[in-house]
Amino acid sequence: MKKFTINWRKVLLIAVVFLASTAVQVLALNAFLIPNKVFSSGFNGIAQLLSIFFVQLFHINMQTGTFIMIFNIPIGIIGWKLIGGKFTILSFLNSIVVSVVQIVAPTQALTTDPLLASLFGGLLLGVSIGLAMRYGFSTGGMDIIALVVQKRTGKSIGVLMNGINFVVVIVAGAFIGWQNALFTLIGIYATGRAVDALYTGYQKLTALIVTSNGDEVVEALHRDLIRGITILPSRGAYTKRDSMTLMMVLSRYELVEMQEIVHRTDPKAFINLLSTVSVSGEFFDADRQLQMRRAVTVPKLETVAAQIEAEQQLESQLDKLEADDNK
Repeated sequence: MKKFTINWRKVLLIAVVFLASTAVQVLALNAFLIPNKVFSSGFNGIAQLLSIFFVQLFHINMQTGTFIMIFNIPIGIIGWKLIGGKFTILSFLNSIVVSVVQIVAPTQALTTDPLLASLFGGLLLGVSIGLAMRYGFSTGGMDIIALVVQKRTGKSIGVLMNGINFVVVIVAGAFIGWQNALFTLIGIYATGRAVDALYTGYQKLTALIVTSNGDEVVEALHRDLIRGITILPSRGAYTKRDSMTLMMVLSRYELVEMQEIVHRTDPKAFINLLSTVSVSGEFFDADRQLQMRRAVTVPKLETVAAQIEAEQQLESQLDKLEADDNK
C-alpha cells in the first residue's frame, strides 16, 4: 500500500496565497472598482452591473458579492461533477470566500479618480488572478467553465470570454455612461497585463543540467516531474572527468522545483537555462502530468537502459490514457 504523505510546507504556502488572493481581489472591488462604477471582466463585471440595476430598478440593495456567489455555486457544482480535482475545489472555495468577504467588508473608495480606480483596480484583480493560477487554482467563474469545456471538447472559450467582456462594456456604456465603459476597458487591459506578468506557466524553458550523478538526478526528477529527459554523455574540459548532460524542456512554474531537486541530489550540478521559443511534439500540461503520475510507477534508474525503459513506459501509458479519453 502506497504511503500517503502531506507536504505541509506546500499546503501552508497555498493557504497563504489563497488568503492573499482573496484579500487583494476584495480590495480591488471594494476600494476601487465598485465605488467608482468601473467594471471588472467576466462574471464579476456582470455581478457589479446586476447590483447597480437592482438598486436603480427595484430599490433592493444587493451586494456584488451576492451575485458572485449566485453565479459560482452552480458553476462550482458542475465543475466538481464533470472534472473534480484540486483546481475546481480551491477555485470554488476562493469565489465563495471572496463573495462573503466582499459583502462583509466596507465599500470605501481610496480614490475618486476613475482613471486611477480602473488602473489600480484592474492591476489588483490581475495580481489576484495571477497568484491563484500560479499556485494551482483560480478565482472561479469563467476559469472553471473554461476548464470544463477544455476537458470535454479540447476547445478554448476565448471567444465566449471576450463576448462577455464586450457585453459588460456595452451595457455599462449604455446605462451607466460611456466614460465608465472606457475606463472599464482600461481596467480589463490592466488585469490582463498583470496576469501575464505573474502567471508564466505557459512559458517554456530548456534546462541543460551537467552532473556527475546523472542516474540519481534523473530518478529524482522523474519522481516529482513528469518530463522527458535526454541524456547526453559529456566530459569536463578542465577536470577531464566524464559526466552526463541532461536536457529537458519544462514550464517556468516548474523551474524552482527542478532546481531544488537537482541541487538536493547533486549540490555541484551545473544548470544552464535557455529560453524556448516553441516546442513540437508531446509536452505534458499540469493535468496530463497528474494523470501520468497516478498511472505510472517509474523504475529505479540505475542504468541508461533503465532510463530508456522508463521513457518507453511513459509513452505507452500516455497512449493508453489517450485511448481511454477517446472512448
